[in-house]
Amino acid sequence: MHRLLQLIEIIAVIGTISSIVYYLLSLYSARRFLGVVRPPRLSAFPPVTILKPLKGTDPEMYESFRSHCLQNYAEYEIIFGVSDRNDPAVVEVQRLQTEFPGSNIRLVHCDNILGANVKISNLVQMISAARYDHLVVNDSDIRVPADYLQNVIAPLTDPSTGLVTCLYRAIAAPTLGSKIEALGITTDFAPGVLVARQLEGIRFGLGSTLAFRRETLRQIGGFESLLDYLADDYQLGKRIAGQSLKVELSFSIVETYLPAYKFLDFLRHQIRWARTIRDSRPAGYFGLIFTFGLAWATLALITARGAPWACTLLAVTAAARLTVAFTVGKRVLGDAQMPADLWLIPIRDFIAVFIWLASFAGHTVSWRGDLFTLKKGKLARI
Repeated sequence: MHRLLQLIEIIAVIGTISSIVYYLLSLYSARRFLGVVRPPRLSAFPPVTILKPLKGTDPEMYESFRSHCLQNYAEYEIIFGVSDRNDPAVVEVQRLQTEFPGSNIRLVHCDNILGANVKISNLVQMISAARYDHLVVNDSDIRVPADYLQNVIAPLTDPSTGLVTCLYRAIAAPTLGSKIEALGITTDFAPGVLVARQLEGIRFGLGSTLAFRRETLRQIGGFESLLDYLADDYQLGKRIAGQSLKVELSFSIVETYLPAYKFLDFLRHQIRWARTIRDSRPAGYFGLIFTFGLAWATLALITARGAPWACTLLAVTAAARLTVAFTVGKRVLGDAQMPADLWLIPIRDFIAVFIWLASFAGHTVSWRGDLFTLKKGKLARI
């Protein structure tokens, strides 16, 4: 028993040290991102089509839609798509058309279900209505600043750039589940993206923004090639990077407004997200085990029976974790909610360990009210 405890202690110390190294790399990656000189503004921008596939409603949806109509951009159109003519989102689109009669806003009814991913099924049917060759796809719950289109389209003037994507901050509803999810996006997910950018470059897309050229989409087989994938944004970025084109992380930070998750709903959503990442990037997902610093340091403290060195190790780990959270949350994302919720980080991090373990316990995911099995990133309806 004593030898077993010693072995666990050694493993916990190794896990803690690897996590501290990861936190330091996160800080370095964040500072490198902040230190990049922004290119000068273009004198002219190409016309753009914004594609927004819809299913159901999201918190603050109308204001998120509205932000796309307030762009400092000369020529663009917005195309919404629904697979159900009675979808409640239709009313919000019609309201938008009424408020902005001078804007080119259209609604496409996507009557055919072409694959398991209804979002991509809609996009396949929406693309033929797009008039322009520069395309932007983002999720229905994304709210954008007025210079958003300028920021995400400018890098595409470089022929070697194939895709532009964006980090995002989450605006939490006043429930524990919502607050913990927002904290995870700000202090865990965003640092992970920045580390990936620093180590290997971005080779994936984020649903918050996917900006690309029509010709690039054609080269990867169109939206049709993504019809059965859950992580369509990841697959789009991966395939564009596979064409020897750069995927750029924009300086523009967008927002998503989270539902008022009950705790069990939050856990289900996190497990779906975790299983999606697990199937998309299995090696990278397994590597997350080396980033659970607070959990490893706490285990080391327990197995060392409160030894002073273990207390010091836990304190150093906590300081590094909080520094990453504050640096990325405030300086990179401008997250105004995050400082008040920092006390939830230990809770969030221990839940993250549970989610990581639970993600290996099955292949079932719930998405937009439907159940699927997930295998190698592809969906099969149950």
